[in-house]
Amino acid sequence: MSRFFPRIIPALIVALSFSVQAQQSLFTETLTPEQVASHLDQDGWTIVDTRLNDAFNGWKLDGIERGGHIPGATDFSANWLKVDNDDLETELSQILENKGLSIEQHVVLYDANGDDAEQVAEYLKQKGFKNLYRFDFNEWANDADRPLVKFTNYQDIVPAVVVKDVLDGKRPETFENAETIKMVEASWGKEKTAYRKGHIPTAFHVNTDIIEPPSNSKPLMWMLADDQVLTKFATDFGFTKDDTIIVSSDEGTAAYRLAMVLEYLGVKDVRILNGGTLAWTMAGYDLETQSHKPTPVESFGAATPSRPEVFTTMEYVQNNINQNDDFVLVDNRTMDEHLGKTSGYTYHDKKGRIPGSVFGYAGTSDSYGMEYFRNPDKTMRNPDEFLSLWQQQGIDTSKHLAFMCGSGWRAAEIYYYANVAGLNNISVFSDGWIGWSNAGLPSESGPVNSHFVQ
Repeated sequence: MSRFFPRIIPALIVALSFSVQAQQSLFTETLTPEQVASHLDQDGWTIVDTRLNDAFNGWKLDGIERGGHIPGATDFSANWLKVDNDDLETELSQILENKGLSIEQHVVLYDANGDDAEQVAEYLKQKGFKNLYRFDFNEWANDADRPLVKFTNYQDIVPAVVVKDVLDGKRPETFENAETIKMVEASWGKEKTAYRKGHIPTAFHVNTDIIEPPSNSKPLMWMLADDQVLTKFATDFGFTKDDTIIVSSDEGTAAYRLAMVLEYLGVKDVRILNGGTLAWTMAGYDLETQSHKPTPVESFGAATPSRPEVFTTMEYVQNNINQNDDFVLVDNRTMDEHLGKTSGYTYHDKKGRIPGSVFGYAGTSDSYGMEYFRNPDKTMRNPDEFLSLWQQQGIDTSKHLAFMCGSGWRAAEIYYYANVAGLNNISVFSDGWIGWSNAGLPSESGPVNSHFVQ
C-alpha cells in the first residue's frame, strides 16, 4: 500500500481542488441560516428547495432531523432534470416562469445531500442565472427553533425510498403503527396489459374494470360499481378495514381512482406511491414481472361503505348546484372539454359542461392529462400553486368542493392532492360529465367567465 500512497494523495488533492473550483464557479456564496432567514421576505430574493418533492412535502429524507421546507421557499427539484421527456426543456422553462424565477434575481438553492443544489445550479447557469447562492438545509433542520412547513397530510403520498423501506420490513415514519401493509398495482385491463410489464415488488394487480365495469348497453360507460359489487371486490382481494394499503400505477390516475374506492369502503389507511412506477425506477429500484395473487377474506370487518361522504351523488349535485352557496362543483377537465369543444373521450360524443360548475384545471393534453397538478417526474405539484390557480378562478376553498372530470379518475387524484394540502371539506362527483350528460341532464357550452391561466 505504501508504494501507491504518494500517487493517490496528489490525485485526491487535484480532485478535491476541482470540486471546490466547480462549486465556486456555480455559486456566488454559501449562506448561513441567519443570512437565509434575512432574505425570506426580501424583494429580489427567492429561496428554492432542490430536493425530492417528497422532502419538500414533509418527509424526512437524506437523514435530516425534521421534515418539511423553509417557509416561503418554492421548489425546483433536481430530480426533474433527469426525466426522459422530449418536451422537458419547454416544461422546465414554463416552470421557471410560473414560479417567477428570472435571471435578475438572487436565488438561494438548498439541499441536504450536497448534490441536488449543484445540479440545479448548473442548469440555471446555462439559462443565464448569475446570482446563485448555496445553503445546507441540515443547518436549518437541525435547529429546532427555526420553523419548517410540512403539508397537513403529506404522509398520504409516499416516496419510493419509503416504500422500499416498507418492503424491506422496516417501519419508517408514519408507518410505525401499521399492522398489515399491502402493495397494490392498479391499471386498466388484464395483467398482461400493464402489470406483467413491470410493477412494484410484491404488488398484486387490480383491473379497474372490476370497480367500474363497462356498461352492457349503449352508450358505453365505465361508472363506479354499486356497493354490493364493491364490497365483494374488497373481500375477494383480501382488503379489510384495518389494512394499510399502498397503491401504485404506471398511470397515476388509476392508482388514485382505486385508492378513493378503498377509502369509500372504509379502509383506514390508504396511500399512493407519489410519482408511480416512474418514481420507483428513477430512484434506482427494479420493477418485477412476477405475478402475485391476493388472499381473499371472509369479511371486510365493518359495514360498507364506511365513508360514503367521499363520493357526491348525482342527486346531491342536482339539488345543490346553483342553489347551495356552500357547494362548489369544480370541473377538473381540459379547458376545451369545459367549453364544449370536445368530449375528451373516444367512446363518448356528448360535449359541454354542467351549468354552474367552475373550471378548476387538470391538464392540457387529453382525458389523462394532469399537467397543472404534476411535476415533470409525475409527483404532486406544489399545492400552493394549484391553490393559487383555484383562487384566480374564484374557487373558495372554505366551501365544500366536489371535484369532477369525465368519470372520476382525474378528480380522484386532485381530491388526494387537495387533502394533502389540508382541505377536508371535499368529495368527488364520481359520475362526472359522462354520467351527467348520458342522463340527459341540463348542459351548456361556449365561452365562460374564467381567469384561465396557461
